[in-house]
Order: sequence, then C-alpha cells, then structure tokens
Amino acid sequence: MTGSSLTHTKKSGEPLVRIARRNELSTGKVWLLRLAAFLLAIAAGGLFMWMMGKNPLTAYGYILKGAFVGSKRNPLSSIQATIIFTIPLTIVSLGLSLAYKMKFWNIGGEGQIIIGAVCATYFALFHSYLPKPILLTIMFVVGALGGGIWALIPALFKVRFNTNETLFTLMLNYIGLYIIKYLENGPWRATPGFANIAKIDESARLPQISGIHIGWIFAVFLIGFIYFYLYHTKHGYEISVVGESQPTAHYAGMNVKTIILRTIFLSGAICGIAGMIQVAGIDYTLSTGVSGGVGFEGITVAWLAQLNPFVIAVVSFVFSVLEKGSRVMQTELGLSAASTGVLQGIILFFFLGCEFFVRYTFVFGKRRASK
Repeated sequence: MTGSSLTHTKKSGEPLVRIARRNELSTGKVWLLRLAAFLLAIAAGGLFMWMMGKNPLTAYGYILKGAFVGSKRNPLSSIQATIIFTIPLTIVSLGLSLAYKMKFWNIGGEGQIIIGAVCATYFALFHSYLPKPILLTIMFVVGALGGGIWALIPALFKVRFNTNETLFTLMLNYIGLYIIKYLENGPWRATPGFANIAKIDESARLPQISGIHIGWIFAVFLIGFIYFYLYHTKHGYEISVVGESQPTAHYAGMNVKTIILRTIFLSGAICGIAGMIQVAGIDYTLSTGVSGGVGFEGITVAWLAQLNPFVIAVVSFVFSVLEKGSRVMQTELGLSAASTGVLQGIILFFFLGCEFFVRYTFVFGKRRASK
C-alpha cells in the first residue's frame, strides 16, 4: 500500500503553479490587500487614460466632479443623482445576497425588477384615482409580489426537477423584457404609431426630500432588515446551513425545499421593490430600460461586499460615483462610451482580483521528472 502510493507520487509529479486556499488572514492584512488593489486600480486606470492621450489626473478629477459637484444653479444636483442611482443598486444587491448566501445562483435580478415595475405600473396607470398613500402602498406590495413570484418560478423547478437556476433565471430576464415590449406596442400604448407607455399620474409618484425620492428610506430599512434577518433569526441560520451543505440541513431536520422557496421569493420580492421605485421615483413611466442593467451590476456588488448588507451600501455608492462621474468625464474629455466602459472594467478587475487573493494564493513548485 505504501509502496504503491510512493510509486504513484513519483510518477504523477507536481504542477508548476497551483491555486490553494489561504489560511484565514488577519483583518489588517485583508485591508492592506484591498488598499493595494485600490492603488493598483488607480494606477492602471491612469495608464489607460495616458495611452488614450488624456491626463489621468484631469480624468479622475472629472469623475469626482461629476459625482459630487453640481451646477451653480443647483450645487447638489450631482450628489443627488449619485444617491438616486445608488438606491436601486443597493436594494437589488441586498435581494440577490439572500439567494447567494444559500448558493442559489439568482441571475434574474433584471427580470424581477421588470416584473415588479410592470405590476406597480398597472395600478399607477389604471387606479390613479386612489388616494396617494393607498396607491403607493398597493404599488409597493404588488411590486414585491410580482418580483417574488417571478423568482419563485425557477425555484420551484429547482426543488422539483433540480434544474439549473443560473440559466433559468437568466432566461426569465428576456421574457420579462419582451412583456414590456408587448405592453408598449399593444394594450398600454399611449401614442398611436409609437411604442411608448404614458407617464404615471402625480398621485403614483414617490414624494421627495431635498430633491431625492423617499426610496432611500426603503433602502436604509432593507439594509437593517436583511442584516437582522440573516444573522439574528432562525430563518437566516437555516439559509446559512443550506448554503453550506444541504445534506447537513436534511440531517438537522430542516425542510430544505421550503427554505429555498421562501428565501428565493424574498430575494425576488426585494428586487421587485426596486422596480416599483424605478417607476414611481425616477422614470415615471415603464420602458424597456427600466432596469438599467442594475440587476447585473448587483451581482458584482453583492460579491464584492461579501454579502454583507452594510458593505453592500458602501460598494453600491462607490459604483454609483464611478458610473455618474464617468459620464461627465466622457463628455468633458470627448471620449467614447466604450473608453469609459474599459476604464470602469479595469478598476473593477483589480477590486475583484483582490477578493480572490484574500481567499486564495498561488503555490509554485518544480515539476518532478517521472522515472
């Protein structure tokens, strides 16, 4: 037995490079890695701007100006726009984090936003006679229900037939998109000959505080709620156990199917709330651009934040600064949208790479010659 193992070891050899899981790093070392990633991201982004013939310092200055500095007429306009973009991104990332904590790969945030927006828009268009508090409450509830039920479809197939939730949820994004196209070209068309849906009435719009709609209140509440739900409730504990090992959850007497369905419904419902907020707080109408790619960006945000609700809020704000500021930089420097997209990609690459090196490392070794 021993001789056999030795022979096998000699013959097999070792790879020159392999990936190994790290021992847990101290908090100080983790933050040093993240600081290094930030500095490398800035340097690499600056190098890219220099290769484009632009001054890196000027480019980064425009990003900060675009995100924080408004016009003379409205000095707060830029920071308001940045916060408004942060709100749906934070909410969607919180919703997706529930599913990912359970290792259910919900890629359907876009579709869940869309269906939540569709359900909310129905009441906004056809029941605008209701008092504003009642109408907004109904829109909030049906938006959550719509997003939750849309997410529940792949969850039901997962627990019943063990289907691939990644492909299923991704497919539903496009079905949701074509539902909007059908509505704006058919029963909800506002202008004959044009694919558009009418603006919603004032009674269906979210109130504003200092130029920012009250969706931020929902976002703040959900941050606290998700944190408490995941780390201080029985349901949150069950989500963690199912995510770590379904056989262990079964052995502990947990109803795994119920936990999956309940959690994914809640995940989709939170994304649906983001759809309602987009319609009632920002767009004031329903269109194919209602999700704005937030459902996909939320995936990156959730993982960068390591599914921590409070960190999700911070990362969402950083994303919003980058998004809003890049648009201003693009205009001021005369860059193409592709160029600013590359710059954002470079910066995100280093941030994501940092999280890889927090958990893993490369092990180098000489390949043994077989005898």
